[in-house]
Amino acid sequence: MSQTQAIQHSDSIETQDPRSEEPKKTKSRRPANTAFRQQRLKAWQPILTPKTVLPLFFVVGILFAPIGGLLIWASSQVQELAIDYTDCYTSAPSTSPNLDPSAPSQLKEVPANKVTSSFKTALADNQKPQWGHSDEIYNYSSVVSLPTRVCILQFDIPNDIQPPILFYYRLTNFYQNHRRYVKSLDTNQLKGDAQTADQINSGDCTPLKIDPKTKKPYYPCGLIANSMFNDTFDNFTALNVPQTAFYNMTKTGISWSSEADLYGETKYTADQVVPPLNWQARYPADGYTDERGLPNLHTDEAFQVWMRTAGLPTFSKLAMRNDHDVLKTGTYRIKIWDNFFVSQYGGTKSILISTRTVMGGKNPFLGIAYVVVGGICILLGALFTATHLIKPRKLGDHTYLTWNNDQPSTATATGRSIRPGDTA
Repeated sequence: MSQTQAIQHSDSIETQDPRSEEPKKTKSRRPANTAFRQQRLKAWQPILTPKTVLPLFFVVGILFAPIGGLLIWASSQVQELAIDYTDCYTSAPSTSPNLDPSAPSQLKEVPANKVTSSFKTALADNQKPQWGHSDEIYNYSSVVSLPTRVCILQFDIPNDIQPPILFYYRLTNFYQNHRRYVKSLDTNQLKGDAQTADQINSGDCTPLKIDPKTKKPYYPCGLIANSMFNDTFDNFTALNVPQTAFYNMTKTGISWSSEADLYGETKYTADQVVPPLNWQARYPADGYTDERGLPNLHTDEAFQVWMRTAGLPTFSKLAMRNDHDVLKTGTYRIKIWDNFFVSQYGGTKSILISTRTVMGGKNPFLGIAYVVVGGICILLGALFTATHLIKPRKLGDHTYLTWNNDQPSTATATGRSIRPGDTA
């Protein structure tokens, strides 16, 4: 036996561990012999034939079209009034902040392009919303009184509206969905933990983390909390509604019930933190104090609503509501203390008084989408049915395959190519 044969023979012999009588088992990368690993699972591949596809088009169309019609009808039942008061202080006439309901109105009509309404009874020409502006000292707390711009809106409700009555503020061109904006908060601080300055500084509250003067953390820190909407809305004053002087709204119940669990009463003491930049006007020069305490984010529903960032640059957030009283036909007036300046970023702000249905607020888009999809399915179903009846195709006809219709080229028709020097 040659040397090469001897080496191959020695390689074929199983090596044995001198400490064991059993031979070593060689490792194998072969998958286990199971239906999943060996790709033997049962499968079903439907064959799409005209008899199965065409009925599906009609079924989808017949189902979607009525559903879309119901959604559009439900959206049309929502009654609402929206008034853009962005330019109230600059465009509306100056008036007294405390207007006498019995005195001649000093207000002027709001431009038509700033008002949208949808009621069961259309507004008459003499029921168009009116506005005016003034200045007054507003008491934000027992120790803070600030001169504040006031916008006065007067509007008519042409028919009784059943509760719940929802009062929203609407902002445009405000990108709460920006990545840096959404990240700018500290979850542990919001839950109530007393995060140190070093912990806040190494967190996600950029760029509003630490006060540069006192070196104390902002509470609450971050861009979302600092930019909180801070216009203040008064209750509705009824001007000509029998036995009604005010239509009272509440800020209780405007946030989701689960949101309070995300926020806790803070463990900070007043001397450990300072208010965010845009909050400091409503606090004295010394900021937070033990006598007044710190904001309780666990019960501040307006703060919780604002912290739930919107996905689109135009959004509405619930500010007040009334779930029990009918909003009766008549004329109402509301005062708005104007603190949130939207002109800095080219946005607008509006109030929105609305009702709701089982499908939510007014939004006809979903219903229109259902109707369009249903109509397209019925149209395609009818078109394909006509095509199938006029010019049917045989199932599994291989003559429609392109490779079966290709003709051989002249270069390969004789079975071989001709080279220079070859003879016929």
